[in-house]
Amino acid sequence: MTIVCGQVPPAVIGAGGGLGDLVYPVDGIPAAGNALLADPAETVVVLGIEVILEEALAFAEQLRIERPQVGVILLRESLDIAVLTQAIRAGIREVVPVSEAHLLLEAVERIRQLSARVPLLPAAASGAPRGQVVTVFSAKGGTGKTTISTNLAVALAEGGTYRVCLVDLDLAFGDVAISLQLNPRRTVVDALSLGEELDSAKVASLVTNYSPGLDCILAPVEPGDAEKIPASLVAEILALLGGMYDYVVIDTPAQFSEHVLVALDASHHHVLITTPEVPALKNLRLTLDMLDLLSYSRNSRLIVFNRSDADVGLSAADVERVVKSPITAHVPSSREVPASINRGTPLTAEQPEHAVSRAIRLFAQEHVIGEPVAEVARRSGRGLRLRRR
Repeated sequence: MTIVCGQVPPAVIGAGGGLGDLVYPVDGIPAAGNALLADPAETVVVLGIEVILEEALAFAEQLRIERPQVGVILLRESLDIAVLTQAIRAGIREVVPVSEAHLLLEAVERIRQLSARVPLLPAAASGAPRGQVVTVFSAKGGTGKTTISTNLAVALAEGGTYRVCLVDLDLAFGDVAISLQLNPRRTVVDALSLGEELDSAKVASLVTNYSPGLDCILAPVEPGDAEKIPASLVAEILALLGGMYDYVVIDTPAQFSEHVLVALDASHHHVLITTPEVPALKNLRLTLDMLDLLSYSRNSRLIVFNRSDADVGLSAADVERVVKSPITAHVPSSREVPASINRGTPLTAEQPEHAVSRAIRLFAQEHVIGEPVAEVARRSGRGLRLRRR
């Protein structure tokens, strides 16, 4: 039952739809607090337009400490950037214009889904098994990194057994949102406004749901936002995600940036993508040498040979000879792959029995879900110490 403080659009609580009778109306912030005390399981509070902004902000800040699983939705006459900024900093999950009733319903549903995952972090922090982190990387663009990342995340989440989060760490030119046709209302850059100390509730407010069991943290969409995000913030987010999800899949840019090194540090699996072209093989060989130089465990490496059946004069044996490492998985080429990207639906979800889908699913089952690889060794001697800037 949703606690509603003040007036909301009639379409939201009308008998013919919306929240229907699942609304507990209260008069004023103190009454909303009392309603939460009376119902420890409640996770949503809607504050109407007549609630004074300062009172709403103070209420949200208090809940962020005392009841982090509770999400506050603030209704306003119209969206104002200054109000939105203050609201996010105070811990309000959504600010919705009163004229957009359907957005309020969507916000309520999002909060209920997110809040269900918040209690997972304390258990993980107290010694329970943490989720596995999988970084997908290639030092050359155009090898299918994002395609492998999105389809791998879908494969891990299918069946509802595991909770999966896909993180777009290509902060300047990320394609996860457009590949999945997601509207990035929140991105990783919004973490900057969540205060100095992140927690699972704050991180949960950053995610965009794609399907049951699969959430995404999307890359920024505004020019210049990528430069605002320190690597230490990424490290904090990944540490928290490891306690909230069974698997965290990270899509990366084609470079050894500080953010990528943080992801590699946090990862149990390094999925390295290559294709049957000489430049891609050269960059993979350099990548393996770099990983050795930085003292990452070789046991964490999984080489995926994408478009492996392309008739371009390079065989799998040629690839293994050049990179001096065995190939873990072969993913065939298909015209259906770019077509599925244009449709915004990963092939693994759209055509589960397609050869590409089967290859990625087999890779996920045998090498990611299978026997967990021990956490990669930290870099000895590099002495990386990151602080939020």
